Amino acid sequence: MAISVASGSRNLFLAEAIYKEPGFNQSSWVSGVTFNRCIQKDISWSLWVSKLLHVQANFQCPPVSRQQKPFRGIIALCLRNNATKYFDFAVIGSGVAGLRYALEVAKHGTVAVITKAEPHESNTNYAQGGVSAVLCPSDSVESHMQDTIIAGAYLCDEEIVRVVCTEGPDRIRELIAMGASFDHGEDGNLHLTREGGHSHDRIVHAADMTGREIERALLQAVVKDPNIFMFEHHVALDLLTSQDGSDTVCHGVDTLNTETQEVVRFISKVTLLASGGAGHIYPMTTNPLVATGDGVAMAHRAQAVISNMEFVQFHPTALADEGLPRRPTKTRENAFLISEAVRGDGGILYNLGMKRFMPFYDDRAELASRDVVARSIDDQLKKRNEKYVLLDISHKPREKILSHFPSIASECLKYGLNITKQPIPVVPAAHYMCGGIRAGLEGETNVKGLYVAGEVACTGLHGANRLASNSLLEALVFARRAVQPSIDHRNSCSSLDCNASNQWPRLAVSTPLGREVIDKIMRMTGEIRKELQTVMWNYVGIVRSTTTLTTAEQRIAVLEAKWEEYLFHHGWKPTMVGRGVCEMRNLFCCAKLVVSSALSRTESRGLHYTIDFPHLEESKRLPTIIFPCSTVNSTWSSRQLHRQATY
Repeated sequence: MAISVASGSRNLFLAEAIYKEPGFNQSSWVSGVTFNRCIQKDISWSLWVSKLLHVQANFQCPPVSRQQKPFRGIIALCLRNNATKYFDFAVIGSGVAGLRYALEVAKHGTVAVITKAEPHESNTNYAQGGVSAVLCPSDSVESHMQDTIIAGAYLCDEEIVRVVCTEGPDRIRELIAMGASFDHGEDGNLHLTREGGHSHDRIVHAADMTGREIERALLQAVVKDPNIFMFEHHVALDLLTSQDGSDTVCHGVDTLNTETQEVVRFISKVTLLASGGAGHIYPMTTNPLVATGDGVAMAHRAQAVISNMEFVQFHPTALADEGLPRRPTKTRENAFLISEAVRGDGGILYNLGMKRFMPFYDDRAELASRDVVARSIDDQLKKRNEKYVLLDISHKPREKILSHFPSIASECLKYGLNITKQPIPVVPAAHYMCGGIRAGLEGETNVKGLYVAGEVACTGLHGANRLASNSLLEALVFARRAVQPSIDHRNSCSSLDCNASNQWPRLAVSTPLGREVIDKIMRMTGEIRKELQTVMWNYVGIVRSTTTLTTAEQRIAVLEAKWEEYLFHHGWKPTMVGRGVCEMRNLFCCAKLVVSSALSRTESRGLHYTIDFPHLEESKRLPTIIFPCSTVNSTWSSRQLHRQATY
């Protein structure tokens, strides 16, 4: 059974559904011809020289510039112009999931890694705490499973939880073998810490910059791989899909090169979505600016099944700039995270009256799961009419604080706060989407040829609330699990067809509208974006009600209609693209998915807390499912721009 929501609607029904959908098997490539064995690609000179060492002789390519180097890899490729590129595998996202997957599938074909900004600009890079895994003799897989399921409010898929907790340690060892450097104790073993919700010390970390270290190691390996091509500053716009009987099939993705303002089409046999979350549907988020829900929105438009979008995790402790001795001179693009590990290392939460409050909410006090701590802080702020609380670690030895939390100490010191002597002002911030594109045991989706890993996916691991440091672990495990089915699907496909690209309408940049009109549209879009974020924060936040959710639904609909009317009145066409406008489209789509899912859950479970239904109900311990529904196409954000290809 699953709680089901018709796409674009909150008309609810209960339907018989197995959590891992049947029929997730791969289908064959339906069209293909032999083509010229060459590729043109924009890469840096030094990287090209490295890759050129692997080039085989006896091939011909059209003349190319220094920025467009010829390269022939193990797999035949065709690139007739810069507007279309052909690869065996297209990876959307350059975080831990995308890069780890790319390194494996590159052993079997050519890989395009498509990233929205610089390769390192991902949620992975901002992950401070670490990766959870059973690496201590006193710990066990069963214990890790139990902690995960309890944190997830018993909505987790037990089979998925067992797989991740069992395979996790090997994924950590693989990272170490690749050169990732984690902290070790005086005994020479990995230094393991504990975070909220964990019953054992099992967090592998690199000080408080774990994500950055993992990203560094993976990017270093990617640069050396001759079969992986990185496309920076390419914003994914829409998946390219066709219909094969009752199956929807993915054949690649359209992107916008934001440096050249050109639309670039990637035709691929296999596509992996690893594009991260949607933190920027809220005004206060720890996510980087790139996290605008592009992957979930694109997949939803492409008829993928979406699940559990009501479960938005608010990290309890983001730095509250208002409480700093010296406030930043400009507004941050994203909130600075104060790691879960600070509480794991003994940090204590106080209100501004210096009263410790967590023991009144949960027996685990500061080590309670994130949903409990975030709600407790929210309650304190509302009861006391205050804007932040205090997190104090200053009672610990100075050397220990500085060695465990160097980046946090450095960031706070910029604004006159010494965390070895003073408490840190903190406030909850949107942090992680526990829901997303519904995935099976191997990262497969109901769209053939489309796989998912990382935050964009809903595997069933997190249930109603993610256990601290399980996200990097999940990304590593599913990036590896998606490899073999991807290779199998790739092998079942015919050769890539150079004419396939013409079977979808071409998107176009908005340049013909003129600079003045575009500037007006972007200003309006920026205002609408802030209004949407405010609606989500005020009405779809840590504590909800049927009234607030219904109000949000109505206000979002009005905002979206107002925005679209403005766009199209000023000459915008549905086939036009621009980064800000396309992100806004995706933010609307994800916000509506969150609200629809939240309205469907008439109980409080994990991250979804509603005052109208404040208790758990065992009969409603079901995932929320949003099935594709082609009849609901009332707004642009819900529509797939590309016509289904006919073969």
